[in-house]
Amino acid sequence: MPRLLGKVALIAGATTGIGKVTAEEFAREGAKVVLTGRRTSEGEAAAAGIRHSGGDAIFVQTDVTDEAAVKNAVARTVEKYGSLHVLFNNAGGSSNADGKVTTASLDEFWRVIRVDLFGTFLCSRYAIPEIIKAGGGAVINNASMVGIKGELNRAGYSAAKGGVIALTRSMAADFVGDKVRVNAIAPGAVKTERILAMVEASPLARKAVEVQRLGLIDPVEIAQLAVLLASDESRSTTGEVFPISGGR
Repeated sequence: MPRLLGKVALIAGATTGIGKVTAEEFAREGAKVVLTGRRTSEGEAAAAGIRHSGGDAIFVQTDVTDEAAVKNAVARTVEKYGSLHVLFNNAGGSSNADGKVTTASLDEFWRVIRVDLFGTFLCSRYAIPEIIKAGGGAVINNASMVGIKGELNRAGYSAAKGGVIALTRSMAADFVGDKVRVNAIAPGAVKTERILAMVEASPLARKAVEVQRLGLIDPVEIAQLAVLLASDESRSTTGEVFPISGGR
C-alpha cells in the first residue's frame, strides 16, 4: 500500500530541485500534492508531469515571504482537496553573495532570513491550523548542515537555517498536543542546478563540497526521508533534526 495514501501535502518551493523531486515522491506514495513556488512555468510543468505519471497535483504560484500569497496557497489546497495533512517547508537557498558577518551583502542576509526563516514561519502559521482540523499530521522543515555546524562565508544562511532548526523544536513543543509532528532535515550539499552553479562559480563553494566524502547528495535521498517523516511510520517522532551529511 502507498505510504501516503489519503494524505494531502503542500510543498513550499517545489518548482525545481529537492522540492520538485519530493513532490514526485509524495505523489508516487499516494498523496495529493500542491506544489508552490514563484516560477509559474516550471511549477505548472512539474505538476503536469506528476499528473502525466498518474498522480494528483496542482501548482499555486506563491512567494513564501508574502502573507497573502501563503494564505491563498493554503486556502487553495483545502478548496481543491478538502483538507491538509502535510507541509514541507523547502523554499530557500544560499548564494555566493553571502559571506562573513564583516563582509556579507546585507541584501543577501535579509533575503535568506526572509525566504528561509520567515517563509517557514509564515507557511507553518497558516498550514498548521488546517492540519489540526484534519486530525493531525506532519510539518517537515528543510534546514541545512550549516545550521548545525556552520560554514565558511555563509553567515546569513547559517543564521537562517539555525533559526529554522530552533523554530522546528519550538513548533514541535507547541503542537504535540494537537497531533502535529514537526521535524527537520539538515542536508549537506545536494546535487541541484543551483548548487552545481555555485560550485562552478566559487572555489570556496567547491571546497565546501569536497569535504563530503560520499559526494553530492542526490535530491531523492532528501525526498525519501521526507516521505518517512510525512507518513504514519514516524508517528512517534517530533522535534528532531535529521542530518544527511554526505559523509562530511
